[in-house]
Amino acid sequence: MSVDIGNRLRHVRLRHNLSQRELAKRAGVTNSTISLIESNSSNPSVGALKRILDGIPIGLAEFFSFEPEKPRKAFYAAEELVEIGKGPISYRQIGDNLFGRSLQILKECYQPGADTGKVPLVHEGEEGGIVLSGRLEVTVEDERRILGPGDAYYFESRRPHRFRCVGPVPCEVISACTPPTF
Repeated sequence: MSVDIGNRLRHVRLRHNLSQRELAKRAGVTNSTISLIESNSSNPSVGALKRILDGIPIGLAEFFSFEPEKPRKAFYAAEELVEIGKGPISYRQIGDNLFGRSLQILKECYQPGADTGKVPLVHEGEEGGIVLSGRLEVTVEDERRILGPGDAYYFESRRPHRFRCVGPVPCEVISACTPPTF
């Protein structure tokens, strides 16, 4: 079995929004080393690969365990959206495999009272969404707004944030985030 380490490293690096130069700096190697590995002109030792992956950070097991990319679909029927939520919050994702993708799009449904939690969410990237129905309380740092149909949000995801359905009916939202966070 042959593993394309170069292509795999390129996809993982891009998924984490790192340039070759930034990854090389984090890993303590030259950017030409990263370039040679990604072009499959050089095969790194296990130790060198681990040091490079520590700069992302991702472990060797995770690096070698992800599935190769599937052919890219352009269209999805409603029943093909993949449920990745649980309980009172449904997150239906477009596409089942986001490897190598930089954008995640979700159809979200919050049942009345559903909440992402008292501890705010924080992660790298950006996210935005538009409320289709119901009312959604969105908190970003110290700002809190109740959004209704047609209202929208868009912010840097490293700002602490939280979502909660207010009112007696479910709230539906179409959202996008980059990079994918689920």
